[in-house]
Amino acid sequence: MARSTRTTRGWGRAALLGAAALLAFPGAAAADGDEKSAGAPTEAGTSFRTATPIRPGQEATAEASTGDYLYWAFPVDTGQRATVHATVRLPDTAARHAASTWQVDVYDGLRRRQACRLGTPKRTVAPDAGSVSLSCTLRTVRAWSEQWANDPLPGTYYLRLTVTGLKADDLGLPVRAETKVTTTDAGGAQAVDGSLAEPLVPGAGSDRQRPAAATEPEDGWASGWWSSRWIWTAAGGVLAALAGVGGYALTRGSGRPARVPQGL
Repeated sequence: MARSTRTTRGWGRAALLGAAALLAFPGAAAADGDEKSAGAPTEAGTSFRTATPIRPGQEATAEASTGDYLYWAFPVDTGQRATVHATVRLPDTAARHAASTWQVDVYDGLRRRQACRLGTPKRTVAPDAGSVSLSCTLRTVRAWSEQWANDPLPGTYYLRLTVTGLKADDLGLPVRAETKVTTTDAGGAQAVDGSLAEPLVPGAGSDRQRPAAATEPEDGWASGWWSSRWIWTAAGGVLAALAGVGGYALTRGSGRPARVPQGL
């Protein structure tokens, strides 16, 4: 009888634990979803040192004033080609007096301005425009480069959004900025020999956040030695070996000795 009572109590505890788990999982999932949605940056830095970290594919927003310099920091690794997108929701047309010119600039970890291969990094809009969209596609990041070259290298990159050529009467008007960075892999065609000892990331500072740690790729930085070029090199070696064997088989003949004419 005592054994039966203990067994019943054990089943009761298991049922309570199971019910608690069922109640806990939806809550945890909801919490994760809320945390993910809440993790999108809603502000921008005002300098390189205070740049707000964002990850590729993550949408960021910021409320600012016309004339502010807005900065975001993001990682780009070896073999990747990054494209920055920025959209500015302009103030009410009744409050504006003239056209405005907006532009995005991208800098690498050494704060060198990087040129855009594609996109529209600068655009002038009329006073009655409701928004302006900008984009800039960078060159493919290389694993290594000469010191005198301005090639993009792996590390932290900075997106700066600002307005130029604006009348003084329009300064300080509220705007809303929306930014996003996308990356694509270029493959082994862009691979080079050599690699950096360390990616170009900023050092620790005394500001509110350290972009160096926040902008590191989720899978870590690539070592730089591996690329799909190794696959093509190995495949080329195998094909060359097969061609050599085939050529030898064709040129060596049947292997039988030539017949000597009778009577000689």
